[in-house]
Amino acid sequence: MSSAMLIMVVVFVIGYFFIATEHTFQINKSATALLLAVAMWTLYVTIGGFNAQDGHEVLIMHLGDTAEILFFLLGAMTIVETIDQHGGFSIITDRITTKSKRKLLWIIAILTFFMSAVLDNLTTSIVMVALLRKLVPEKKDRWLFGGVVILAANAGGAWSPIGDVTTIMLWIKGNISAAGVIKETFLASVVCMVVPVAGISMMMKGSFEKSADSNANKSVSMISKTQSKIVLIVGVGFLIFTPVFKTITHLPPYLGILLGLGVLWVVTELMHKHSPEVYKKMNIGNIITRVDTPSVLFFLGILMAVACLSEAGHLTLLAQGLDKMGNFYVTDLVIGALSSIVDNVPLVAAAMGMYDIQSVGHFAMDGAFWEFLAYCAGTGGSLLIIGSAAGVAVMGMEKIDFVWYLKHVSLWALLGYLAGAGVYVLMSMFIFHS
Repeated sequence: MSSAMLIMVVVFVIGYFFIATEHTFQINKSATALLLAVAMWTLYVTIGGFNAQDGHEVLIMHLGDTAEILFFLLGAMTIVETIDQHGGFSIITDRITTKSKRKLLWIIAILTFFMSAVLDNLTTSIVMVALLRKLVPEKKDRWLFGGVVILAANAGGAWSPIGDVTTIMLWIKGNISAAGVIKETFLASVVCMVVPVAGISMMMKGSFEKSADSNANKSVSMISKTQSKIVLIVGVGFLIFTPVFKTITHLPPYLGILLGLGVLWVVTELMHKHSPEVYKKMNIGNIITRVDTPSVLFFLGILMAVACLSEAGHLTLLAQGLDKMGNFYVTDLVIGALSSIVDNVPLVAAAMGMYDIQSVGHFAMDGAFWEFLAYCAGTGGSLLIIGSAAGVAVMGMEKIDFVWYLKHVSLWALLGYLAGAGVYVLMSMFIFHS
């Protein structure tokens, strides 16, 4: 590794440290992430031997990839906030009558697990946090529930071809088939979710009433139940339709989300056009100002910083180093663990470029390497709260502390990750690829 590449790694580690210790230094993680992104790309251009024009072209390319995620996040968060402001989620939360913390934890975990497979882990996390705010009044309890949402969303996304961006990549490129990844990783993903939830549920005692803010939105009383149901159906319907839109059109998911936001916007405009007082409070132009913009900027900073590492060749060197381990199960496990530190997308992309799926054995289509990679890359991000899109979204929305998550959730996430991996390896060796 050259001195220039080493300097970039050092800068990334320093920035990562300040993000992790946000509450210690009282520096907002979004500010640190933005500074880190600028510093990384500045170093890449100035000490990497590139002229400004070439650096700018590369930067624009990665900014485009990052913008897809940002617009998806912005669209999904706006849809969810619109449903919430119209009382749509109350229709769901009113049906959850249990006051037991443990029972509610399992309900949330199972619901998140299967929703993530149908939607994706990012969208599911945003929806579930909105539900938690209606159900769980105490901040520390909600943080634990938020940790479970991250674990369940990532586990649920790992066994579905449309549940996580890495499984989508592997599926579209032909490394895995939809039937293959479901058949071979479903049980491992279930174990990955059940083990930590069982552990965290032991920390949950007693019961609680619903959150006081479940009826706090006074604007909801200004609209009818029918209008609330219409907004809920249209909003959630388009969230579910987004992966279908991608499959049919082969266009990126953010266009599907923007389609849903546009339709919901038109619906609410028509719905409230004859009620000026309601329109003033409930129009999406007003609602969008309540979306957590700092979280979106944090996404921008951290994704662009990691993109710089990828462009500079750090992640390719890392993947090549992992290949020398010899045992592909260990390689996948390490890639999964590393995906909690850096974005799993470039890691998986680098791994995909190392092997030919036209070969036979473990590296052929639906081979054990690719199926296990889908599991590891999808669930390994749960080890740290900023290791996955779901984690970053929940962290931003609930202001969960990095160190708090490390102390209370990461160990359970690791146990679940290893337990699920153990299940996959045993099934792979003795059932699927014996």
